[in-house]
Amino acid sequence: MNGPTATTPSRVIVVGSGPTGLLLAGDLAAAGVPVTLLEKRPHRISNLSRAFVLHARALEQLDARGLADDLDALGNPLTRLNLFDGLTLDLGALPSRFRHVLVIPQYEVEKVLEHRAAAAGVAFRYESEVTGLSQDADGVTVHVAGGEDLRAEYVVGTDGMRSAVREAVGLPFPGRSAIRSVVLADVLLDEKPESLITAGAVGDAFAFLAPFGDGYHRVICWHRGRDVPDHEPVGLDEVREITRSALGRDFGMHDARWMSRFHSDERQAPRYRVGRVFLAGDAAHVHTPAGGQGMNTGLQDAANLSWKLAAVLHGHAAPGLLDTYESERHPVGRSVLRSSGAIVRLAMAKGWQLPVRTVLMAALARLAPLRARVTGQVTGVGYRYPAPRGAHPLAGTRVPDLALAGGGRLYEELRGGRFVLVTPGAHDPGEGRADRLAVAHWASGRGTTLLVRPDGYAAWAAEDAGAADIETALAVHLG
Repeated sequence: MNGPTATTPSRVIVVGSGPTGLLLAGDLAAAGVPVTLLEKRPHRISNLSRAFVLHARALEQLDARGLADDLDALGNPLTRLNLFDGLTLDLGALPSRFRHVLVIPQYEVEKVLEHRAAAAGVAFRYESEVTGLSQDADGVTVHVAGGEDLRAEYVVGTDGMRSAVREAVGLPFPGRSAIRSVVLADVLLDEKPESLITAGAVGDAFAFLAPFGDGYHRVICWHRGRDVPDHEPVGLDEVREITRSALGRDFGMHDARWMSRFHSDERQAPRYRVGRVFLAGDAAHVHTPAGGQGMNTGLQDAANLSWKLAAVLHGHAAPGLLDTYESERHPVGRSVLRSSGAIVRLAMAKGWQLPVRTVLMAALARLAPLRARVTGQVTGVGYRYPAPRGAHPLAGTRVPDLALAGGGRLYEELRGGRFVLVTPGAHDPGEGRADRLAVAHWASGRGTTLLVRPDGYAAWAAEDAGAADIETALAVHLG
């Protein structure tokens, strides 16, 4: 069943209504860009999601849209993240308003994002399977099952690992299956786990437990020696056995309402853009679930691309700005593949790998900078984007939630999808910029002038900047 149809032609078509697609489409619609979201399923909401955590950087992005506090109230915060036995990340010192990981099922995140997107005017089209596309100098034609063609200036594929959009533009998806025959089950437990998230690995077995919030727990488990096809049926006895091997007990699991089997791949598209077509989220990169970075990375892809598309479509930026999406996000995707893969390999170490794990864990325990780097990668707060040679050290960095004069916060100012200029003194934003620029002042006496992009990264900064310096920077970044 289709949702509301746009009354004006869509300038962007987003394919796939997971968290990445919903955030991206909602951002574009909120910025006044007509957008259609295509989804091949009859309806999007499902309780079969695999993602269960929101990390600090994703929560910051949601905060910039006024959504984080509602989600925080729905989920359960965890201030220490156990990656595997003996390796725990303390999140209490994160340079963020969100010094925790939020345990919350993906479908709860999707509900909030869908409501925002619908309120902003996104045209939802369910039961709309993309069968191909073609593009020219002016736009993209999307072919939908049933013979319908849709036209837009740009298309973004957020349609997952088996992306029809990626296939249509001829991009390969190189990589490999990192973990085969992963078993999932939603079960009731007789024994309550001691921790909100329970994870562990012993020998060839790994298991993970997290609550849905409705009495059921999601169990994800894997045994290295069981390499069977995804279509093989799963029995509750198998889930119990692997969980006992990995965690020492099965917590009295019973009454499974759903069980399945899948394999976890490590893959990344070599490019995130082909002409007027972009890839984001799992359509661009997939990796092991270790560290819970999948949904979070996709949300940040969307936050990076949405404001750039809006700026170009509104004529405020040259089309070349869109090239920076790939140059900024592709290295992050590659890093996430490496870090999530490393966590799995360390957790499942055996034989000669065990001494290596012991050395690495000792280094993490002893070296605070190394712990901070690992924590920054897993939570997303540690990534920065390339900056021009000679730029201020802050350029390209993620900007934390600054306290502003008058009691406000930076991420509240970002809620209009605008740049924010943080200055030590007054500055007139100028004619025609009010919808794209907010001017704020430091709560402290700091003398730095800082221009923050809509996605919360520093576009430009300078010490003791004069009015002419600021105007030059605004002309470069705001058009």
